Amino acid sequence: MPGGASATTSTTWDNHTVKFGWFVDGIYPSGTDGSHINIVEMSRNQEIIATGDDYGLVNIYRSPCREDHKARSYRGHSEHVTNVKIYGDAMETMCSLGGQDQTLI
Repeated sequence: MPGGASATTSTTWDNHTVKFGWFVDGIYPSGTDGSHINIVEMSRNQEIIATGDDYGLVNIYRSPCREDHKARSYRGHSEHVTNVKIYGDAMETMCSLGGQDQTLI
């Protein structure tokens, strides 16, 4: 796109599951290369972003997640959260899948 990433800042997406983009700039703590984030999931109403990482954490951010936003982090898996799924507009239900422990929470 000739305008680059800034040309899509006002675009309404049906879903957002990619690890890189304007909406998810703030999901990476300083000093990390981004390889520890395994999954990104945005709620249908685009107000919440959930990530699963290599440390066994499910992290919840408001959307868009800019660099100064803090996460609410929840530990439930031993390590490597491989998938996170948000159900419903207001995040009534969320499921996470652990890679090492093979548990659905």
